[in-house]
Amino acid sequence: MRSDNVKCGMQQAPHRSLFNALGFTEEEMKKPMVGIVSSYNEIVPGHMNLDKIVNAVKLGVAEAGGVPVVFPAIAVCDGIAMGHTGMKYSLVTRDLIADSTECMALAHQFDALVMVPNCDKNVPGLLMAAARVNVPTVFVSGGPMLAGRVKGQKRSLSSMFEAVGSYEAGTMTADDVREYEEKVCPTCGSCSGMYTANSMNCLTEALGMGLGGNGTIPAVYSDRIRLAKHAGMAVMEMYRKDIRPRDIMTKEAIINALTVDMALGCSTNSMLHLPAIAHEVGFDFDISYANPISEKTPNLCHLAPAGPTYMEDLNEAGGVYAVMKELADIGLLNTDCMTVTGKTVGENIANAVNKNPEVIRPVDNPYSKTGGLAVLKGNIAPDGGVVKRSAVVDEMLVHSGPARVFDCEEDAIAAIKGGKIVDGDVVVIRYEGPKGGPGMREMLNPTSAIAGMGLGSTVALITDGRFSGASRGASIGHVSPEAAVGGPIALVEEGDIISINIPEMTINMEVSDEELARRREAWQPREPKIKEGYLRRYAAQVTSGNMGAILKQPE
Repeated sequence: MRSDNVKCGMQQAPHRSLFNALGFTEEEMKKPMVGIVSSYNEIVPGHMNLDKIVNAVKLGVAEAGGVPVVFPAIAVCDGIAMGHTGMKYSLVTRDLIADSTECMALAHQFDALVMVPNCDKNVPGLLMAAARVNVPTVFVSGGPMLAGRVKGQKRSLSSMFEAVGSYEAGTMTADDVREYEEKVCPTCGSCSGMYTANSMNCLTEALGMGLGGNGTIPAVYSDRIRLAKHAGMAVMEMYRKDIRPRDIMTKEAIINALTVDMALGCSTNSMLHLPAIAHEVGFDFDISYANPISEKTPNLCHLAPAGPTYMEDLNEAGGVYAVMKELADIGLLNTDCMTVTGKTVGENIANAVNKNPEVIRPVDNPYSKTGGLAVLKGNIAPDGGVVKRSAVVDEMLVHSGPARVFDCEEDAIAAIKGGKIVDGDVVVIRYEGPKGGPGMREMLNPTSAIAGMGLGSTVALITDGRFSGASRGASIGHVSPEAAVGGPIALVEEGDIISINIPEMTINMEVSDEELARRREAWQPREPKIKEGYLRRYAAQVTSGNMGAILKQPE
């Protein structure tokens, strides 16, 4: 046992005295010590129930012969952080979570780990940590929120943000907004559409790091408690078989996850997190991998915000395993990959059934023959930009219009809500990338304002920042290189014609090479927006969005 390093031998007598202070018995000292990483807090709706999940995991670990020991991980609520300085502190927590979990796990020599995340950065941050620490590890999330109901229709957080835009446009009253406010988030859990949290929890299943149902069983269902107990039992079985994260999170498993991503129509943020996870296992993955996978993977699901179905519907339809079975049946998955069940992907999904072909389209009747995400390249984004094409209306798949240029999110929102953005415009929000933000803020407020103002089928938005999974429309993010390092998005001028062609995966400004060279000569770097604290250090170390916004390692 790794924990023998802190429990056994005369040199460890002082260590044992400290375990005595913790209340450990002699019997417990002889058993494997399992760290349970709890993301519980009282500010994130998706995490307020994690104390119950953690308690269930503890029971499962103890039942299977281990000693459960809980330690914490931080978590930010992206919804509460949205639209102000707080959003600069969202993506950056992914690396804090990974680093602090690595520190705790190795400092105390745990034999195995159970990760209990739920929302956006905790899942990838803990997957990164799992790869680094590489002791037997199982994930069990807190589960998705149930959809709200307004006037008899299912609704979610994206509807709430768009309602604010509708109010600004005069198409919704203050009382209407209040009704949405009171009803769209009716339970604990990660927000109910295929947003980033649910995307990453589903992809954890696809990677093989979570048990079946991890991504879809609603937070308020008792099945979630049972799943947590089984996760505790499963990690002990992994410990006995010595199955470790790097045995599971292989290159093939990550390609599987990307394939499932395309079928589900996941958040564009998966194009930040999958490369970062891959980096931890030594797989050099950047966003250009998306297009060849997307070209051969049918999009089978249109969950909110792309369509009218929600996580509870996906769960009832058979969940992630049912989607994976559809893909495996046409040879799109590597079914030999190992998983936390101790079985292969193929064994796990062998009996999966698609119970609702309206929620999970069969592969012979997909929403589209291509996947939910696309990477666009051109003279404005030489290293790429990412769009959730499954959430783009048909009339915006090809679009050309004048650039309306803003150097921060707040200025763009003021222009949209002030009626200064009109049909055909292309809103450009720059200096919001990983370095320039710093922190690569999500742009749910401007995309929701565009939709709420009735411009979702006529106006595009591009940014070196990123989007919430709740964003929809012709929203192209992660534009790389970013403006702060002199990327071409910094050279766009008001009125430049920008042409977007999602089927051909191109994005260009109609400006000559000679003119761009002249502008580049005149361009000057901006003063950093933040000059102290963690964000300053983050900005100095972070790489581009197309590389997953990972932190540079010392030379």
